[in-house]
Amino acid sequence: MSQVETVLDAFARIRSSGRPRVVRDPSGDGSVSARQASILALLDPRDPAMVGELAEHEGVTASTMSLTLKRMERDGFVRRDRDPADRRVTNVRLTDAGLRIRDARRLLAPERVAGMLQLLSPAERGDAVRGLRLLATAADRLERRTTRELAAWTGASDETPSQDEERG
Repeated sequence: MSQVETVLDAFARIRSSGRPRVVRDPSGDGSVSARQASILALLDPRDPAMVGELAEHEGVTASTMSLTLKRMERDGFVRRDRDPADRRVTNVRLTDAGLRIRDARRLLAPERVAGMLQLLSPAERGDAVRGLRLLATAADRLERRTTRELAAWTGASDETPSQDEERG
């Protein structure tokens, strides 16, 4: 297995084990399942999404999505309205409670990551954290490089990169 394949495999396993099973409203007013949280991540309080679009994105039928959204509306996380231009279409928007949960959602649950780390020896924990820091630093460098290249390509920025960015 190549190094790239090893990183991709490890990330997928960490993501699967560390993903939150429930996302709680920071105000203490309820929670949603991981599946419902993924739906909230697709929504906006102002710009509506259509039920069919959400269903397609989540890989379920429109009727399954409608049932899920009905529960989420009952719990106060989304608002469903008929489209004024086409009454057959239902538009879905986030409520304030849904927005709080969407913003609180994390890729990994801190308590699950802590559990993974506790299963390692102190030396292994140190190695794991150092390795992840190195990958995160490389990701930051790649992002800065990509941003600079995009800015140069589009002519969006006349700034020259700082010495720190050049070294990165």
